[in-house]
Formats: sequence, C-alpha cells, structure tokens
Amino acid sequence: MPINAHITAIGAAVPDHDIHAAFIAWARARLPDPRSARVFDRMASRAAIQHRWSILPVGADGGSPVDVGGFYARDILPGTAERMKLYAEAAPALALTAIAALGEKVALDGVTHLVVASCTGFVAPGIDQIIAARLGLAPSVERLLVGFMGCYAAVAALRSARHIVRSEPDARVLVVCVELSTLHLQDSPALEPLLAMLQFGDGAAAALVSAEPAGFALGAPFATTLPDSAELIRWDITDQGFAMHLSGEVPGRIAAGLADPVFAAAATGGQDPQGIDGWAVHAGGRSILDAVETALSLRHDALATSRGVLADVGNMSSATLMFVLARLLDGPKIDNGVALAFGPGLAAEGFAFRSAE
Repeated sequence: MPINAHITAIGAAVPDHDIHAAFIAWARARLPDPRSARVFDRMASRAAIQHRWSILPVGADGGSPVDVGGFYARDILPGTAERMKLYAEAAPALALTAIAALGEKVALDGVTHLVVASCTGFVAPGIDQIIAARLGLAPSVERLLVGFMGCYAAVAALRSARHIVRSEPDARVLVVCVELSTLHLQDSPALEPLLAMLQFGDGAAAALVSAEPAGFALGAPFATTLPDSAELIRWDITDQGFAMHLSGEVPGRIAAGLADPVFAAAATGGQDPQGIDGWAVHAGGRSILDAVETALSLRHDALATSRGVLADVGNMSSATLMFVLARLLDGPKIDNGVALAFGPGLAAEGFAFRSAE
C-alpha cells in the first residue's frame, strides 16, 4: 500500500516593516506624465493589497527605505553585491522565524531532510546550509535547494518532500520557502515594471512533511506550460538587483489557457473544478485570482483565502502558496483540494490535497 505524505503543520513569518504605502508614493513620483500617474493610481487602488512587509530597516527618523537615509535613498540604487549581502543575513533569519512558528505547532525533532526554496538571492554556502547549521541539524541531514523557480517553487519543494516520504516512510522533511522581494527595487519610470513591483513583499514559511496522518495529505502533483509565453514572467539579473518582468498580458493569457479544456485539466490535475472544495491558489495578484475564478466558473468565495493573503502580505513569490495552505489548515475540513501556482515559463504547477483522515 502506498505511503501517504502529509503537511502536518505550517509556520509563517513576515518582517515588521510595512512598506506598501511608501512604495506607492515613491513609484507614482517616477511616472513622467499625468495619464500614467492616473493609471497607476487606479491600478494601485484595485490591487486589493493593504500591506507588504520588508526586511529593510526603518530609518532612524522612522522613514521607509525610499526616504532620506533609507537603503534606496540614492541617486543610483544599491548594486547587486550590496543587496546579496543583505540577503545572506536576512533570508536565513526570516526563515528561522518561520521555523520557530512551525515549532510552536509540531515537534521538529528527528528532521531527516531539509528542502529550501528561494529565488530572490544567492549565497554560498547556501541558505540551506546556513539554516541547517543554525538549527543544529546533524550533518547527515540531506539538503535540497530549489532556486530561481519563482512563484511555483513551493510546489516543487512540497512535491520533492512528498517523493522523499513516499520512498522513505520514516523521513521527516522540513520544507522552507523564504523570499526577500523588496531587495530588488528598480528605479524605473515605466508603468508596467512599477505595477509589477507593487505586488511583491518579503515573507517566509516552513512546513513539516511526514507520513504522520495529520494536516493535509499530499496528492498527485501536476505541471503544464502555456505555449509561447516564456517572456511573460521572468527575472533578469542586473547590476542593480534582479529586475522582475511581469507582463500585463499574464492574467488574460491565464484566463485564455484555462478556457481550453485540455489546459484546464492539466492545470487542475484532471479534476472537475466544481468538485473541488478547497482552493490554494498562489496570490500572484488580484487580476490573476480573478482570471482563475472566472475561467473556471468558481463560486465568488472560492479563492477567499488567497485573497486574504494577498491583502495582508502581498505576493511573496514562493512563500505565498504556503501562507494560503497555512490558513486553510486552520479552517474547515477539505475533502478534495487543489493547490495551484503560476510562474516563469509561463508554467502552472500544483498538487491535490485533502484533510487527513
């Protein structure tokens, strides 16, 4: 009989510096004409985001990173090396805060594997090694670092944990997603990149995956890619950080893709959307959630958990899906759930899940 892997619990963490309002004021000032500013104002008000959090420190005068004395208060923004130095310090620290939150829900003794996902920084030794050392994990613990997969990296990390548990029933896999998106502010006068940056914040989440029948049982994973869409979502590594490109075409392309029964079946694991009673959709933005809801003819509250995460913390790349799953774990029983995320490619990846028996 196959072994079922379970997400037994999830812990989540965000920094304590809310930068959403400060970014909106900063971005609006960079737009060259009144028409662009009006469009930005309209899109910002419709974004359904109330807070986004950053590891960047509050200035001595209480100011944000874009205020005088802040990290980004320069004629030329900090280079990639300076941003990566901060990543090496702050990413493991935020991850450990999420792991501590997980430890308040479930015992973390006997960890055999560590899977870490992150696309917002690079350091070697990797943050997986840094986290393992600070946790005091045995050198024999097997590590996997999932890098630069973007918003669906949580699916890859949890999928890998499922494979590990199904092949080693005694495994206890610690899965961590940590992203510091606010390290990559770009000083652009163009509307589209400013609207892309409007979505992103920092956050971390940690889950324990094991054969213990608790939390959510992880079902079969699935993956597919929209044709001719590779340029719609991407990260470009520049001398001033990683430049996010999130095309305004993405929601429409997702909606069009999900209107195709073949793509829709691939993007939901072959399940009838009307029979799914728990949706964990990556909160990539209001328009993306609207596209999924409309294209699949979901009830108006089907994505309420994803919308709540978007409002409270914004899009944290790979960590976002874990935040949605964490809230669903605290809610009613789910008999037939689907987790779904979109990212570079343009790829759609996910897995089935259900509440443990």
